[in-house]
Amino acid sequence: MAAQDPSLRQTTLRTPLGRVRGSGSAKSGTHHWWMQRVSSIALLPLTIWFVVSLATSAGMTQLEAAAWIGHPLNAVLLLAFIGLTFQHTASGLQVILEDYAKPEWVKIASILAVKAVCVLLALAAVVAVLRLAVRV
Repeated sequence: MAAQDPSLRQTTLRTPLGRVRGSGSAKSGTHHWWMQRVSSIALLPLTIWFVVSLATSAGMTQLEAAAWIGHPLNAVLLLAFIGLTFQHTASGLQVILEDYAKPEWVKIASILAVKAVCVLLALAAVVAVLRLAVRV
């Protein structure tokens, strides 16, 4: 390994670990990565619950389905499933857009559009669940 010229070194009191500690220049990459992992882990049991619930409720009438959604535990789990699904979707699409959208304005506009669509769809789904849950 070649010796470095001492005149090229910067004088600093920080150690190399201290200089790289954190999550890069944006200081948010680690948090974003962890939130994706946490939401995917939380979605795993909720998705299993949702699929099993759908499979066992085949043939329900509309009133029976509304009563099932109106049960407090089912309503809470369904609202958690909706919220986490749209949050996880928006987060994943944001990563894809950040990686592959080239002009900065296209990237920013696309991320804002994805987040807006996810929020609107999540709100519509939450309102539908709450209307059914309160009506019963």
